[in-house]
Amino acid sequence: MTGYGRAAAAIDGYSLAIQVSSVNRRTLDLTVSLPGDWDSLEAEVSEQARRFAARGKVHVAIELTGSAAEETAWDESAVAATLAKLAALAAGQGIAFQPTPELLWQIASARRQPAGLPPAESARPVVLKALAEALHGFAVMRAKEGETLLVDFLARIGALRRLVEAVAGRAPQVVPAYRELLFKRLREAGLELDLGDDRVLREIALFADRCDVSEEITRLRSHLEQFSSLLQSEGEIGRKAEFILQELGREAHTLGSKANDLAISRHVIELKNELERVKEQMANVE
Repeated sequence: MTGYGRAAAAIDGYSLAIQVSSVNRRTLDLTVSLPGDWDSLEAEVSEQARRFAARGKVHVAIELTGSAAEETAWDESAVAATLAKLAALAAGQGIAFQPTPELLWQIASARRQPAGLPPAESARPVVLKALAEALHGFAVMRAKEGETLLVDFLARIGALRRLVEAVAGRAPQVVPAYRELLFKRLREAGLELDLGDDRVLREIALFADRCDVSEEITRLRSHLEQFSSLLQSEGEIGRKAEFILQELGREAHTLGSKANDLAISRHVIELKNELERVKEQMANVE
């Protein structure tokens, strides 16, 4: 699921900004970026973020900006050492070395040292408080998306139920239709058989057994009911829902292979297509 949360705070003259963002992914891919001296906070930041996300590509960015963050100190010894090396190199080549103000500025800028950051341990309470605020906003946004997805899922479950019931309504007509077709073909072939002929009755009985989809319909109804209940339950549902969708797909496949009826086959094709749409959408849900 997608989400975004942001929070800001002040630490010793610095401006702290924390952003939490996520895009869809089946598994959790969590990354954390911190100022270099704060690596010791990464484990705790990751632990807090995992409480709010079980799926998705989640990124937590913690940055320091402001006047304090921009302060630098000249490293005069490093600048002097660089100039000495350049002078020695020029002398070795017989070239007169006369540093210009521009060259001095370039070397000094390259050797500037940033002002020290607040120690990680002293920054920790402020960072965690701001992180909690950012994660709250992140969770609120994802919850709103979840509400929208729930409406869509419930509508799709309604469509799936209608397709299953259409198959259930058509199924009892399949055997009588086959019987009529069988007798028609026998007559067209010049074979006049009695309706009570054992061979005809056996063939019809075998066909009826092969195309009986009552068990599949019962299981499809049950799985759809479980899926609907799961969607409206609390906590993580993504992986459980994917399992139920897998079972729905298996039953739909069996239904299609046993149908032996054009109308049922059309309903099954629509059923499978709708299930694929639900599966694609479910990949975004925790």
